[in-house]
Amino acid sequence: MLVMPGRVTMLGISRWAGKGGSYRTVQRFFSQALPWAMLFWVFFRQHVHRPDEVYLLVGDEVVVTKAGKHTYGLDRFFSSLYGKPIPGLAFFAFSLVSVQARRAFPVRVEQVVRSEAEKAASKAKAAAKQQPPSTTRRRPGRPKGSKNKPKADVTLTPELGRITSMLDALLKLIAGCIRLTYLVLDGHFGNHHALHMARQSNLHLISKLRCDAALYFPYTGPYAGRGPRRKYGRKVDYDHIPEPYLKETTVEGHIQTCLYQAHLLHKEFAQPLNVVIIAKTNLRTQARAHVLLFSSDLELAY
Repeated sequence: MLVMPGRVTMLGISRWAGKGGSYRTVQRFFSQALPWAMLFWVFFRQHVHRPDEVYLLVGDEVVVTKAGKHTYGLDRFFSSLYGKPIPGLAFFAFSLVSVQARRAFPVRVEQVVRSEAEKAASKAKAAAKQQPPSTTRRRPGRPKGSKNKPKADVTLTPELGRITSMLDALLKLIAGCIRLTYLVLDGHFGNHHALHMARQSNLHLISKLRCDAALYFPYTGPYAGRGPRRKYGRKVDYDHIPEPYLKETTVEGHIQTCLYQAHLLHKEFAQPLNVVIIAKTNLRTQARAHVLLFSSDLELAY
């Protein structure tokens, strides 16, 4: 299984196996209830783990195509390779990534089987996106009777609840062997719900924000003299970022890459964010694009 190329299937394993590894033998082996999480961890601890290396915990969802109608967990999942939802199977995996070796080692993999609550939440989100914007003009000011909503009171989505159970079980398994600080997730989890999930497990989140995220500099001006102190300053203009936040500039060919780092605020997050902005400029056409990476650890260097 460790050296097989392409998709690993039971039929493929039987073809690569030697004497005694028939297709039926492989089927009987996988019909048993095997403690895969423990097997992954023991293999990593005995053969891969290096005490002097730094590891990041990285999570991601993998979608594989699957025909038919009776396979357990068969559903429509979004595939980034196809750019659309496809019929298939989805698996969520946690891996330990060695910073020094730049290699990933899976330590926990579970099939994604959506609950009814998760399906309903997904449909409601899709319906909200398709709903046309309201043409009625809302009166200016705060609606009468509205109450403050503490940003720290976050209710996890059904998807994050499922991932939290995986994360807690994994952290309990590896406790005392590896000291983890950071949880790395892709842009799908670049929101305050995922950050709250990570902080609940005493981890700092590293993820990606939308390129049009509304970020603000902290307000540093004088106190107005009445009311609460102003929190949000000027909104970040990604085409004109102040020079003091520039950390590094490199040029390769006709592409210039600038790295900026700043502590910024977002109105959906309860805490400041450590944001790294990677801006690329085509020196010939002056076309510009940027990516927003963030972490909840304000001391993390770029």
